[in-house]
Amino acid sequence: MKRPTIADVARHAGVSKGAVSYALNGQPGVSDSTRERILAVARDIGFSPSNAARALSRASANAVGLAPCRPAKILGVEPWFMGLISGFEQELAARSYALTLQVVSTPEEEVEVYRRWWGERRIDGVILTDLREDDIRIPVLQELELPAVMLGGPADTGTIPQLWSDDTGSMTEAVRYLAALGHRRIARVSGLTSLLHTHERTRAFVEACAALGLHDAVTAQADYTGEEGGRATRRLLIRADRPTAIIYDNDVMAVAGLAAAQEMGLSVPADLSIVAWDDSLLCSLVHPALTTLSRDIPGYGAQAARQLLKVIDGEKVDSAEGSAAHLTTRGSTAPPR
Repeated sequence: MKRPTIADVARHAGVSKGAVSYALNGQPGVSDSTRERILAVARDIGFSPSNAARALSRASANAVGLAPCRPAKILGVEPWFMGLISGFEQELAARSYALTLQVVSTPEEEVEVYRRWWGERRIDGVILTDLREDDIRIPVLQELELPAVMLGGPADTGTIPQLWSDDTGSMTEAVRYLAALGHRRIARVSGLTSLLHTHERTRAFVEACAALGLHDAVTAQADYTGEEGGRATRRLLIRADRPTAIIYDNDVMAVAGLAAAQEMGLSVPADLSIVAWDDSLLCSLVHPALTTLSRDIPGYGAQAARQLLKVIDGEKVDSAEGSAAHLTTRGSTAPPR
């Protein structure tokens, strides 16, 4: 007769193969009742993992997982993610680790991907991006005891170490610079509102403007894409009290905003000054070149990968603050006309 397989156990127990793996290897990730049912089914059908399979389950996968919860169209055009991944690869390749990537559409789907990867021994750890308030991923990863590093914060992430940068200081620097040029009506085009760093930047923008007496400050919501960045810019520029300066949460939206302003007959920087968060090649290729909040994104990714590899090796890793974005002035900013 054919020897029973892990797939047979999963089918008879009505669970996934990953759940069977958790139960058989004594890992967290399934309830006690589910574990008992799986073990009973395994006994009943005569399933016994081979020594080779057990050895394999204890072996390193030499892979790190990344499951960004972003629309795929954003990942395809956003230089920030490409820079981040290049930083990951710089460190991982030196240790002969691969990067396993899967784009997901919801945090719940992201959690299931981690469960499957960890249960199937496909990864040794994960790097998390886009920290949210009451982030559902954190308790699940702690339950699974899956090595992880969180990009973003500072916030309560339990035992999961974080790597973050000072968005408050960077946003304040940009607002003060524009105010020093003479701008009194400053606006902002934000990224995804579900993300913790978007809330942090919004808070910093509002507080910096209030401290300078800039009471006409307004934030328009967008999603990091050029399409939404352009639409948000047009909405701001048709206002009776249109802004004379706009800060964008990424470079893709800033480039789209520049195009929208020029399409409406406005001159940059005479009629509108533009500041872009993150300094990619895009910012230097357009005319005028964009003033930016610049940071070493590949370096940020490399630092996160180093943290995770230490966690995987069993070392104690503390949360850390990476270098903050700093202002790089170019042709897109000037005193208002």
